[in-house]
Amino acid sequence: MRMPTVLIGFVGLSLFACAHEQDHKMPTNLPTQPGQSTGKTEKLYVAAGCFWCIEGQMELLKGVSEVVSGYAGGKTPNPTYEQVSSGTTGHAEVVEVTFDPGVIQKADLLRIFFVSHDPTQLNRQGPDVGTQYRSAIFYRSDEEKKLAQRIKDEIISEKLFPGKVVTTIEPLGPFTRAENYHQNYYAKFEKASDAERAKMNAGYCSYVVSPKVAKFREQFAKLLK
Repeated sequence: MRMPTVLIGFVGLSLFACAHEQDHKMPTNLPTQPGQSTGKTEKLYVAAGCFWCIEGQMELLKGVSEVVSGYAGGKTPNPTYEQVSSGTTGHAEVVEVTFDPGVIQKADLLRIFFVSHDPTQLNRQGPDVGTQYRSAIFYRSDEEKKLAQRIKDEIISEKLFPGKVVTTIEPLGPFTRAENYHQNYYAKFEKASDAERAKMNAGYCSYVVSPKVAKFREQFAKLLK
C-alpha cells in the first residue's frame, strides 16, 4: 500500500502518476485572490486518494482554518486505518475542510479539489488502488448535493481532463477522525529531520505527496497563506 517492496518500481509508477495528473487545464472561473473574512466557518468533505495528499494541499489555502483526515462512506462503525486499508469497509480516506466562506467559497474549493488530483482514475490514485482511494464528494444536505453536481458538470463541460470524470457524489453519513499520527502528516514530514523522516513513510511522501503539493503551490500561488 504505502510501503512498496521495490522502491525503484514504486518511484517509477509514482512519477508516471504525477505526470498524468498534471495533464489537464485549469477551471476558467477560479478566483484570482482571496475574499474578505466573514468570521464564519463551513465544512467540506472530499476524498481524492491518500488523505495525506489532499490534506497537505487544502491546508495551504487562505480561508482554510483546519483540515482533518478521516474516514467516511462505509458501514463499519468507527473504523481503524487497518480496516479501511483492507478495502472491505466501504470507507474512503476523506478530509474534513473547515473554511471561511468569505475568503474562499465552497464552489471554488470544489473546483480546486477536482484539479488537485486525477478524477478520471476509478478507485485509485497513482500507486494507491482500492475503493478507499476513490474520488468522491460527500454531502450533508440537498443544497450541498446540488452544488457538488453543478461543479462536477462544470468541470466536465470545460473538458479539463482527457478521460471520463468518475468522482462520486455520496451522502456523508458518519465521519470518523483518523488516528492522531495521520493528522497534518505531510506538514510534519516537511519539518522533520532526516532521523525523524526515517521513522515516517519517507519514500511515499517524497515521491508521491511532495510532487502533488509542489504542483498545488505553483497552480494556486495567489490563494495560498
